[in-house]
Amino acid sequence: MQHNQRQRRLLQIPLFRLLAINLALGLGMAVVLVGGLLLLDPWGLRHLIFADHSPGVAIGLLLGSFFVTFGSTAMGTAIMALGRSDDDDGPSGGTRVPARAKVRGR
Repeated sequence: MQHNQRQRRLLQIPLFRLLAINLALGLGMAVVLVGGLLLLDPWGLRHLIFADHSPGVAIGLLLGSFFVTFGSTAMGTAIMALGRSDDDDGPSGGTRVPARAKVRGR
C-alpha cells in the first residue's frame, strides 16, 4: 500500500510526469525504429541478426541504444521548451540597438 502511495506522489509532481511521458515517447520511437529496421531489412540487417544463435541480445542492444538516444532527446527537448509559451513565435533576446564603431582612417 505504501509503495502505491509513493508512486502516486511521484506522478503528482509536474516535472517528473513531464519527464516520464517524454521518456515513454522516446521508448515508442525506439520500438518503431527497430521494428522498421527489422521490417525493411536494410543491408541484410534482419538476416544478420536472426542468423546468430542469440538474436535477442542483438535486438536488445539495438533497442536499448535507440531507447537511450531517443528517450534522452525527447526529455531534453521537453525541458528546453518549458520556458516557452505558445505565443512566443517572434524573435527573442531583447531590443535591437544600433552599434557605434570608430573607424580609423588611413
